[in-house]
Amino acid sequence: MTLDHLPRGVNATIISVDWASLAPEEGQRLRALGVDEATEISIAHRGVFGGSDPIAVTIGRMTVALRRSHAAAIEVQQG
Repeated sequence: MTLDHLPRGVNATIISVDWASLAPEEGQRLRALGVDEATEISIAHRGVFGGSDPIAVTIGRMTVALRRSHAAAIEVQQG
C-alpha cells in the first residue's frame, strides 16, 4: 500500500520509495526529512477542511507535511 492510502494513526514501515517519480530536489528534501526505506511513519492529519493536501506524517518525533503525490510514491507496510 502507498502512504497516501494508510489510515490515520496507523504505524507503518517504509518499504520503498519510487525516487524516479519525484523531481531530484523533491527526493533530496524527503531524504533530508528522514524519508527512506525501513523508516517508521504514520499519518497524523490529512488536508485542511477535509481536503487531500497536505498530508501530515509523523517520522520519529517530527511531524512534516507531504503532498499527496509524494505520499503516493512511498510504499509502506502496516505494523
